[in-house]
This record gives sequence, structure tokens and C-alpha cells, in this order.
Amino acid sequence: MTRTAIVTGAARGIGAATARRLAQDGFAVAVLDLLEDQAKDTAEAIVADGGRALAVGADVADEESVAAAVARVTAELGAPTVLVNNAGILRDNLLFKMSVGDWDAVLGVHLRGAFLMTRAVQAHMVEARYGRIVNLSSTSALGNRGQANYSAAKAGMQGFTKTLAIELGKFGVTANAVAPGVIETDMIRETAERIGVSLSDYLSVAAKDVPVGRVGQPEDIANAVSFFCAEQSGFVSGQVLYVAGGPKA
Repeated sequence: MTRTAIVTGAARGIGAATARRLAQDGFAVAVLDLLEDQAKDTAEAIVADGGRALAVGADVADEESVAAAVARVTAELGAPTVLVNNAGILRDNLLFKMSVGDWDAVLGVHLRGAFLMTRAVQAHMVEARYGRIVNLSSTSALGNRGQANYSAAKAGMQGFTKTLAIELGKFGVTANAVAPGVIETDMIRETAERIGVSLSDYLSVAAKDVPVGRVGQPEDIANAVSFFCAEQSGFVSGQVLYVAGGPKA
């Protein structure tokens, strides 16, 4: 039986790598993103490699958009029993410069988005008596200058994950979180631009703080998500796995 997985924020970066990896693992994958055209690129690449995929444009922070997206996935790919809450944005600034809008936008996409997506999808998981939920946290959950909003959201993802594990475990549903360190993505490029350094300089400096001596790649995170999504991982739940090239928590 082919299970259906939804990956949010899957047009690029960690989300795209995760969608590709889950397709390789045998899942039919719904590639959700606000940028539907870029989501189509990811979905088409999966199909070209012999997988099943569907690109869906959705705003995870909007209740009606989420309901419509999950309904479409269910109709076209099958009821989803795997969910990866990866969608995220950055609105970095020091606290005294941070606007209410920047706070609300980040908490909205990360936390409200994960809540709305999980609430919508869990009904299918409970009915199937099977499910895998993976939430993307970050090493920023431990605190990071200029990221009060992002850090709060990513710490919140961990508490959300642990509560899901408690509430949904009896239905055969696991919930875990992956907390990446510095990963080479467009989001990191935006951070480098914001502080006025080149991407290569930013990454080389970041790599010096990583015990394994390099920054991560999106595939490093996709590998961890794949583990949590596997059928064999049913006794692992409520965990936060830091994928950061060294100890973080």
C-alpha cells in the first residue's frame, strides 16, 4: 500500500529535499507551498524520477486554504497519513527593532501553520490508526540573536510535538521534531544578505563552529525526516533530533 505524505514549504530547500526523499522511500507526496509554480518544479522532478507527486498551492496560516489543500490531496493522491510541517519564513531583527507584523508573520507560518495542518491531517491518521508527524524546529530554539520571533516559534514547535505525541500515540500516530543547524539553503542566503556578507563567507565562518567541519545540506535533514516517517520507527515519538553536526541540546 502506498501511503500519502504532505510536506509543507516544499518548493525549495529542506522541504524540496524532503519531498524528493519521501518519494524515493515510496510515498506519494503532496508538495505544498505558497509558491505553487515552484512547488510544481519539485513535483515534476519527482514524477520524472518515477514517483507520484502533486503540487498544491496553500497558505498554511489560513484555515480555509489548509482545509482546501488537504481535501485536494485526499481526493487526488489518497488520505494523508504522513505530515512534515516544514513551512517557514524569516523576519529577523533585534527585539527593539522588531515590528508586531514581523512577530505575527513568523509565529503565524510556523506555529499556526503547523497547528492548522496537523489538525486537518490528524483526522485521516486517526481513521487509519496510523500516522507520522515530523515538525521542523531549529537550533535557534535554544536562542539566537536577532531571532526572538523565529526562536520562539521553533521552541514552540518542540512543545507542540511532545503534546501531539502524548495525545495521538494511542491511535498509532508518532510525532517527532528535527532541529537543523546551519543548512545551505535560500533562507541562509537571505540571512547572509541581511547582515551584508557573501554566502560563501557566511558559510565558511559558520562551518568553523561545527564539530564535523561543514555546514549541512538539505539532504542531511531529509535523511532524519525519512527515519521518523518510516513504518519501523513506530516506537520513537515525542523526540527532538538536533541535526547540526555536533551536540546542541
